Amino acid sequence: MRAEFRVWHDGTDSYYIMFQKPIDDTGKRHDRVRIDHFPVGSVLINELMTKLLEEIHEQPLLKAKLYQVNFHTTLTGHAMVTMIYHKKLGPDWQEAARKLRHTLGSCPSSTRPYVDIIGRSHKQKIELDAGYVCETLTVDGHILTYKQVEGAFSQPNGRMCEKMLTWAKDVTRESKNHDLLELYCGNGNFTVALAPNFRRVVATEMSKASVAAAEFNLQANSISNTSIARLTAEEFTAAWKGVREFERAKSLNLKAHNLHTILVDPPRAGCDADTSTLLKEFQNVD
Repeated sequence: MRAEFRVWHDGTDSYYIMFQKPIDDTGKRHDRVRIDHFPVGSVLINELMTKLLEEIHEQPLLKAKLYQVNFHTTLTGHAMVTMIYHKKLGPDWQEAARKLRHTLGSCPSSTRPYVDIIGRSHKQKIELDAGYVCETLTVDGHILTYKQVEGAFSQPNGRMCEKMLTWAKDVTRESKNHDLLELYCGNGNFTVALAPNFRRVVATEMSKASVAAAEFNLQANSISNTSIARLTAEEFTAAWKGVREFERAKSLNLKAHNLHTILVDPPRAGCDADTSTLLKEFQNVD
């Protein structure tokens, strides 16, 4: 589960805010709404929200120019907190943050003695820990493990993700003799779950961090029939049609694949005309 909140400073008080959606297209500033609790979030996110505010009010160094806080929790109680500032972060901030990580780890729903903390400011990123969380999902009776990297896209709701992947796996059961193409695979969220249903899988992604996470997740879940390349949808289309060769696509051996199913999640409004035409060539579009 993920949640992002701006931090509003009002005198000696600081609290979380979100902005209401605009009711028209005038471009006027959205009305801010104070957020003391986040019922749609995980229990651990709500505990961390409260505990972090309590601590920064006692720690001026952590509070000063704090602009935003991002929370990322897993179903197994692993948590990561990113604190974004309008100031340069130095050794004094790191020392205070190291103490904070253990205080946040004392939240009742945390299953670890500390919470991973990341500090960000302009052209600066400080990782006190690994910079990712490991999520565990149950899909079709199987336990799957996913590395979810800070700042990269991942499905925000673990329970909903389990249902989504279980459904996708169920509707592709009769695909053992076919191959799957997945565009924009991210950290391999669908890739890992669906790979056993296909003969082979070709997955593409633009982000280096996401490609690395996807490769980690494939190995962690013993998936060996999948190849990943750092390509955009447009680049894959050019490679698939033989219009252009890419060094990053050489490992895919596209001519050896029998691609019958294509998956794009979420559906991309930005697919170029050639990629949209490519979609029509597939028997199954998910």
